[in-house]
Amino acid sequence: MEDLKAQIDLQKLPKHIAVIMDGNGRWAKKHGQPRVFGHRNGVQSVREATEAAAELGVEYMTLYAFSTENWGRPAAEVNALMTLLVQTIRKEIATMNKNNIRLMAIGDLEKLPAKSHKALLEGIESTKNNTRMTLVLALNYSAKWEIMKAVRNLAQDAVEGKIKPEDISEATFDAALSTKGIPHPELLIRTSGEQRISNFLLWQIAYAELAFLPIFWPEFRRQHLYQAIIDYQNRERRFGKTSDQIMNTD
Repeated sequence: MEDLKAQIDLQKLPKHIAVIMDGNGRWAKKHGQPRVFGHRNGVQSVREATEAAAELGVEYMTLYAFSTENWGRPAAEVNALMTLLVQTIRKEIATMNKNNIRLMAIGDLEKLPAKSHKALLEGIESTKNNTRMTLVLALNYSAKWEIMKAVRNLAQDAVEGKIKPEDISEATFDAALSTKGIPHPELLIRTSGEQRISNFLLWQIAYAELAFLPIFWPEFRRQHLYQAIIDYQNRERRFGKTSDQIMNTD
């Protein structure tokens, strides 16, 4: 693992890594356990990913913890997930403060159960002055919901004469999103072998490099993060330009 870590160029780290934590249920099934068993074991993977990213110097990590579509899962699983969220946040606050990690959240947070919402706000408040890395939890989150909300807000501002439609730019739209002030992810990691985005940060990942790992989330350890970053650093990021153009700007 140290050999992998040594291959990482710390001067070319992605500032923001987004993660779709997929495969908890399938991992649990593979082990003959209920789905919540996978979610509980996935907490260790969150800890490994967060601590490893902070140690390297990654500035932001966003974890897709619960989508708006996840409400359609069996009620027992949803309730267990919300209980686990409360337990995990309260348990990890001290560790986050020790490691100087700030907690943030995006999504339709007010629709979370009261206990979950309260624990989340407590965690955000307790860690708000930390500066080493920001951990963003996407909870009750949907990229389509986020984009529609931004469009409605900008439209309302135009109706009220606060802005002109022709003045709306990419920067204006960015500022209307729940990720305002957060740089766009340069690397998106998804576990479980699935190769889709699943309504996650659709605007923000327009130019992100995608890494689809053939492991379930509870199996994720820091070496997997290291390898994903190494692969990212070995890619040529052209942003619509040619290789020659990129080389001439170095």
